[in-house]
Amino acid sequence: MLVSAASRGQVRSLLSLSRRLCTSQPGSPDVTHHHTPETSAPLPDSDVKQQGRGPRKDPSDCSVLLFPGQGSQFVGMGRGLLKYPNVKEMFAVAHKILGYDLLSLCLEGPEEELRKTVHCQPAVFVTSLAAVERLNQENPKAIETCVAAAGFSVGEFAALVFSGAMSYAEALYAVKVRAEAMQKASELVPSGMLSVIGRPQAQYKHACVQAKEYCKSQGMEEPVCSVASYLFPDGRVIAGHRKALDFLQQNSRHLHFIRATPLPVSGAFHTELMESATEPLREVLRQVEVRRPEINVYSNVDGKRYMNESHVRRQLVKQLVSPVKWEQALHEIYERTQGKKFPHTYEVGPGKQLGSMLQKCNRKAFTHYAHVDVTASED
Repeated sequence: MLVSAASRGQVRSLLSLSRRLCTSQPGSPDVTHHHTPETSAPLPDSDVKQQGRGPRKDPSDCSVLLFPGQGSQFVGMGRGLLKYPNVKEMFAVAHKILGYDLLSLCLEGPEEELRKTVHCQPAVFVTSLAAVERLNQENPKAIETCVAAAGFSVGEFAALVFSGAMSYAEALYAVKVRAEAMQKASELVPSGMLSVIGRPQAQYKHACVQAKEYCKSQGMEEPVCSVASYLFPDGRVIAGHRKALDFLQQNSRHLHFIRATPLPVSGAFHTELMESATEPLREVLRQVEVRRPEINVYSNVDGKRYMNESHVRRQLVKQLVSPVKWEQALHEIYERTQGKKFPHTYEVGPGKQLGSMLQKCNRKAFTHYAHVDVTASED
């Protein structure tokens, strides 16, 4: 579906507002310019060739930032961050771009409104970057020595802002468009997501095939059921039509699933059921300024780092209909030879789910993990 000329004009006017908000205010919340390390460097002691890049850094003196995604939100998040520089301005900018009081929604709810895709994605994005402000205030070295970042689903936009690839306000507007498009796509058919923990013999793709065959036997044409996220060994999210997910839950023992729990989301994200959301996001990404990340940022689509501006634009659109390769990204970030040290890892944003996944993927890396709290201040 082509974007109308009127909506393109609206995009341009809002982007113009975004740019003014980013550049015209003193103490601007555009965190890209004062947090990002000056040079891009590969993660120390990873097995990446570093020819011509100078001496390796000691990884124990470096940091990695992880940004959470939808599902980590909760009422009250952000309460402990308002005293830090730029945070109130960030929420004020969000109010202008989104057209509603995001801070009030984060602090007071109601929970059912905060949980909606259209509100939840901007809320997690802004709160995560506000947590970066706290980390910068309390441990500036963690920011100065950061060599890599990754974000889960919408968290990837926050990681890209932190890396200098996008401005805060323009990325927030893109997140707004993305969330609205995903909400609309999720309302087209009854669909959802299932968090699955399996035994070693579980075959997730084959389970999806069986669920689709069952749906066809019930008269459904072109059922969708596929792995939507690779979280950690034997941890997956499966998404698709509701009838397919019901089949998986009812047959979980036979499929060697230890647990199969519905997620509180409105649709089958990261599957082909999100196809209608791709064009609105592609259109807005054409119009925002995207730069090459100044540190390594790892894509959900394949777990590999972004190479350039066009790569960022392509992968962010592809991400909507592709599974999140989070486990693969963690292996890329933390892979090193025996005996080599690990960087400090900070989860910046609501919840500790990414830390839990890191622990399951790499226990040694997890020993250097910390969460930047987004509620009560640690006085």
